[in-house]
Amino acid sequence: MKKCAPEGARANLQPVAWFGQSSYLRTMTALDIRSARPDQLVAGQKTQWEIIVGLEVHAQVTSNAKLFSGASAAYGGDPNAHVSLVDAAMPGMLPVINRFCVEQAVRTGLGLNAHINKKSRFDRKNYFYPDLPQGYQISQYQHPIVGEGAIEIEPDGEAPIEIRIERLHLEQDAGKSIHDLSPNETYVDLNRAGVALMEIVSRPDMRSSKEAAAYFNKVRSIVRALGTCDGNMEEGSMRADVNVSVRKAGTKEWGTRCEIKNVNSTRFMQQAIEYEARRQIEILEGGGSIDQETRLFDPDKGETRTMRSKEDAHDYRYFPDPDLLPLVLDDAWIAEIKASLPELPDAKKKRFVADYGLTAYDAGVLSGDSEAAAYFETVAKGRDGKQAANWVTQELFGALNKSGLELAQSPVKADALGALLDLIKDGTINGKIAKDVFAKMLETGDAPGAIVDREGLRQVTDTGAIEKAIDELMAANADKVADVQKNPKAFGWWVGQAMKATGGKANPAVVNEILKRKLGV
Repeated sequence: MKKCAPEGARANLQPVAWFGQSSYLRTMTALDIRSARPDQLVAGQKTQWEIIVGLEVHAQVTSNAKLFSGASAAYGGDPNAHVSLVDAAMPGMLPVINRFCVEQAVRTGLGLNAHINKKSRFDRKNYFYPDLPQGYQISQYQHPIVGEGAIEIEPDGEAPIEIRIERLHLEQDAGKSIHDLSPNETYVDLNRAGVALMEIVSRPDMRSSKEAAAYFNKVRSIVRALGTCDGNMEEGSMRADVNVSVRKAGTKEWGTRCEIKNVNSTRFMQQAIEYEARRQIEILEGGGSIDQETRLFDPDKGETRTMRSKEDAHDYRYFPDPDLLPLVLDDAWIAEIKASLPELPDAKKKRFVADYGLTAYDAGVLSGDSEAAAYFETVAKGRDGKQAANWVTQELFGALNKSGLELAQSPVKADALGALLDLIKDGTINGKIAKDVFAKMLETGDAPGAIVDREGLRQVTDTGAIEKAIDELMAANADKVADVQKNPKAFGWWVGQAMKATGGKANPAVVNEILKRKLGV
């Protein structure tokens, strides 16, 4: 190990409250099975099959310190720079619960419309990996901090579907094994060891890859809005284990599931589900059987492959961690957390539709990301909401996607885009010129007013100048004057030519008014 970081301040690591032995048990309810819709059935060679999908979403808790130590939970850093003696499992080191991580888990549970268990317990999940120095993981099993909940999804704008959540539990992350630094040795970086994770386990309620992607995106939008996880999939702070099985359409029995580990993008998730479903259907229709196993998805080949046989709970030999007393959460503390929740995506979407007159689709796009929602509201403040949404979702997002930039990296800030809309409203520029100005804003980061003045792009509103241009246009195209009176559809040609003659700077409304008067249409 290179070095260990100091324990740091303990102010953020005080226990919430403790309880002794209890007969508290979580009641497991029977799974009820939602009937498959026809569009969710997959045709094999011999029959139709239904895909069953459940997700275990691993979301890294946004916290300065780790779950059981004062070491930094920051991403990156030199190898083993963020490691305390507790994280390294040195003899005699005892874990101390991070109160803030508990609060973040409760906050997330409330955002998922889930039941908060006032009594919960940490267990030891026993398995060996070189990057798990304790030889076990501190997790929660029978007594998680958050119980059952539900969220609604609308895959591709379809009718809402409720996806049930079975539980959310807290656990510590493992370190990272690095295999490509030496042909003969494996290196271990423990910076991630002990980082707090929330595992959000869904019921097997999804019936297609599209529904699974919509569910994952919805959970991501909720935790980002709550500030409990940054949702950064590239850095591994949010990923999912995907459980896939198939069964013949119309049957109630569950098929044997396979788990696809550590999928970190919704595109890969959909590809993995679709490949795995086809693989299982081919095996079953060929007379074979599905082995319960853990698989990995290879994005280069677009296929899953065997990783290891799938363990059951008893294989991990769970037992209560003797170094951690169980948690008891106070009603008043839970109520205080609930009162502090921000506006969540579903509520924000409804407000955007009601207050700004947006379509459900545009409202969903903007409300699904807290950063995009805040940007939009700044642009729309005191302005036309639909126009603001069009510029944000189409012009801005399109340009950022083309450039490979995130919204936070946009050269055009929300205030500047709002100022551009003001120039359109007051007649300084027209819509066509506005797009040219916007392109220069993206290129230079300059204010729209400065670009308009520098480039001489102010809209021509002088009716005399516009009339002169139209008179010259009519004189040069006398034969077409009579045509437009017989065929009103030809009027568009005159508008286009008039705008071209004025360099695109003429006020379109004035151009239309003068043309109609002079052409007699």
